[in-house]
Amino acid sequence: MDLLDLLKSSGGGDSIGQLAKVVGLGSGDTSKLVSALAPALLGGLAKNASGGGGLSGLQSALQKGQHDRYLDKPELMQSDDTRLDGNKILGHLLGSKDASRAVAKAAGQDTGIDASLIKKALPLLATLAMGAMSKKNSSEDTGGLGDLLGMARKFF
Repeated sequence: MDLLDLLKSSGGGDSIGQLAKVVGLGSGDTSKLVSALAPALLGGLAKNASGGGGLSGLQSALQKGQHDRYLDKPELMQSDDTRLDGNKILGHLLGSKDASRAVAKAAGQDTGIDASLIKKALPLLATLAMGAMSKKNSSEDTGGLGDLLGMARKFF
């Protein structure tokens, strides 16, 4: 399962559409963008899970962060608070603004999408990714977070 499938299976289809609208992308470009950004987001997730706080720290962040609201309420993609939360998530996953800029630049080169649009979309996508992982982690009929980290490791 890739990140786009994870988002859709977690009920994030409307939120992805809202992200596209906020950023000004069509659905095809949005799909390309999610695919291009997934390795960095999921790679950062896997790196964090193997670091200091480990898997329990990530599980705690998923449980306490209430990130699933971004999937349940697509209109939140328009909120400045969502962008702020997304930037905090990116800080944890990627480590710095320079790393985020480098991810946006690389995704722009891979997709042909303007890097300024990618910079606008990246924090919003980070909130959606955390929301999807939160839902998957709490789902009792899946392998939970272990499956997510397995998926993340494929990108290394």
